[in-house]
Amino acid sequence: MNVTEAIVKRRAVKAFDPHHRFTEAETAKLLSLAMLSPTAFNIQNWRFVLVTDPILRQQIRAVSWNQAQVEEASLLIVLTADLKSWAKQPERYWQNAPKAASDILVPMIGHYYQGNEQVQRDEAMRSCGMAAMTIMLAAKEMGYDTCPMDGFDFDAVAKLLNLPEDHIPTMFVVVGKALQEASARGGQLNMDEVVVQNKF
Repeated sequence: MNVTEAIVKRRAVKAFDPHHRFTEAETAKLLSLAMLSPTAFNIQNWRFVLVTDPILRQQIRAVSWNQAQVEEASLLIVLTADLKSWAKQPERYWQNAPKAASDILVPMIGHYYQGNEQVQRDEAMRSCGMAAMTIMLAAKEMGYDTCPMDGFDFDAVAKLLNLPEDHIPTMFVVVGKALQEASARGGQLNMDEVVVQNKF
């Protein structure tokens, strides 16, 4: 399946085969592809919480409007973000770059994020959004379906996952074998309504 086909065929599926299991190799492939998603300054601020414990999945479902796919999909991936990743040994992010580039970029990371919590949060949301799309397209190419989700109690999920103080949940992506096809698309806006040439 090529990228265009994966984009066209990707839909949010709600009903999954609860008996299907991913192999370790499939899970590793999916997450390794997610880790190729872009992040500003290469700070890799996403953290993928793979929830496999059945009791924990029940608890998360209970604070996610009781949505069945949280528990029944093969994988529940909670995309979380380390808001302070930019400050945690940032030289790691450019260790393979030429020294001249690293000497410029590593100090820039601190200058950009230091004291700007809104930017740190905005960057987290952008990074996790791109990673979620990578997961969904990669899963489609692998023959699986997905559902991106933000219908949950963010504070309750953070507590259930024992997230560190400087981490936040951003969204879920569930992955698995669909039991039924997604409904027809609800209605796409015309391109001339969403594409603006140069200025509003």
